[in-house]
Amino acid sequence: MLVNQFLQASAERFRDKTAVVCGQRRTSYGEVETVSNALAHALRDACGLRRQQRVAVYLENSVEAVETIFAVLKAGGVFVVVNPQVKSDKLAFILSDSNVRVLVTDCHALAAIVDDLVGCADLSDIILIDSSETVLREPIADAVRLADKRLHRLDDLVATHSGIRPHNPTISIDLASLIYTSGSTGMPKGVMLTHANMIAAATSITTYLENTEDDVILSPLPLAFDYGLYQVLMAFKFGGTVVLERQFLYPYRYIELVARERVTGLPIVPTISAILLNLKDLEQHDFSSVRYVTNTAQALPEHHIRRLRTVMPRARLYSMYGLTECKRVAYLPPELIDAKPTSVGVAMPDTEVWLEDEQGREVAVPGEPGELMVRGAHVMLGYWNRPEETTKRLRPGRYPYERILMTGDIFKQDADGHLYFISRKDDLIKTGGERVGPREVENVIYELEAVQESAVIGVPDPILGNAIKAFIVLREGMSLSEVEVVRYCQKRMENFMVPKHVVFLPSLPKTTTGKISKRGLA
Repeated sequence: MLVNQFLQASAERFRDKTAVVCGQRRTSYGEVETVSNALAHALRDACGLRRQQRVAVYLENSVEAVETIFAVLKAGGVFVVVNPQVKSDKLAFILSDSNVRVLVTDCHALAAIVDDLVGCADLSDIILIDSSETVLREPIADAVRLADKRLHRLDDLVATHSGIRPHNPTISIDLASLIYTSGSTGMPKGVMLTHANMIAAATSITTYLENTEDDVILSPLPLAFDYGLYQVLMAFKFGGTVVLERQFLYPYRYIELVARERVTGLPIVPTISAILLNLKDLEQHDFSSVRYVTNTAQALPEHHIRRLRTVMPRARLYSMYGLTECKRVAYLPPELIDAKPTSVGVAMPDTEVWLEDEQGREVAVPGEPGELMVRGAHVMLGYWNRPEETTKRLRPGRYPYERILMTGDIFKQDADGHLYFISRKDDLIKTGGERVGPREVENVIYELEAVQESAVIGVPDPILGNAIKAFIVLREGMSLSEVEVVRYCQKRMENFMVPKHVVFLPSLPKTTTGKISKRGLA
């Protein structure tokens, strides 16, 4: 099976059903199927796209972005979704590194990135989703033409090419996508995911979420973020509806959409949770349709869990863990979230995990830390153009025919086998001869009801080597002192884990995907 067959199957079953809601626009499965078929023909015939060549999708969350993703797959290509919020240097790197042949964007974005296209030797064609004859005569178009780039209007391509599904020679082991990591430690790396990888991940996740064609998913997460991308892919797999917001900027609009569209699935990250739950009138709004809430990036504070339950009494809360290199790894069954609120659960269906110590031995004692290893059909093929980086993350498995993923994340397991995230391997803080996982300290700080967000890092210390420093954002209208934080931590943790410094900030720096950026705190 191929990822584009998610659309094909749903269009055959639910042709007139709304597939995507974005702004005031409602688009059916049949419409997405027809447009993506025509665009697939155009990519081949007008742009010269060949099997496994890359197409960059440089768009905000939109119907056009969804149509383009499926068109690329139908044409036998590989899609590369790039976040429009990404910095110029990283954009230029991604386009060049992935040897992009076609770029799909809008006029406003194109005007801002002309200089970034200079080094993209393989880029031959640019498709504009909102162009007009006037726009094409403006200097921006001339500048691009001087670089021998052909410009096309999306509407023209769709109007002049067949809406019949094209023949596709792709097989399941072919690449479907390059998803570039956030690049927190340097330039981003392109994670190579095959059709088989992505189908395995989507199948496993929709299995434990128990999705059906009745589900409506509301996602403000960027499509360049695998968590956001899979909301679309999974909805198309089971024939549901996905409601796309471009960003989580207007919480009341988000709440309005939940009620208006009778949303059943809410994928969130802690930042979204913190903003929502800081609204004093949240209980007055209608969340009765919500069947499940998923959370990743880090465990939700317990007081967040309690309030979500109050606001969304019918919703099942799923705490999860994943990484771009395999999409998802573990989930906590909702019935256990009260008993194990800081756990990310157990391996998801069709996945095997275990912990290894620094000597590569499997950790057998509950509570002992170790690096998480992942075995499954969803594990990436490797990093694009990065053989050395690939060998650092993928190693020979237990059997001669496989490779396993070394996550680089330190976990511990309880006696029941449930996983608890401690730290990125590189983020462990060495203080006074001890090793401290920032997440362990953050989890304790989040127990304080006044805390909206928290981040913990190590800072140089002449005696300890590194000292624990905590940054805290308080909930609106609530107060907390440094002394209160330290005293609470002293009651809940060993002395070497207690923050030596506590700093209160109005907000924490974020990545383009909404995660807390600790690099911005260092």
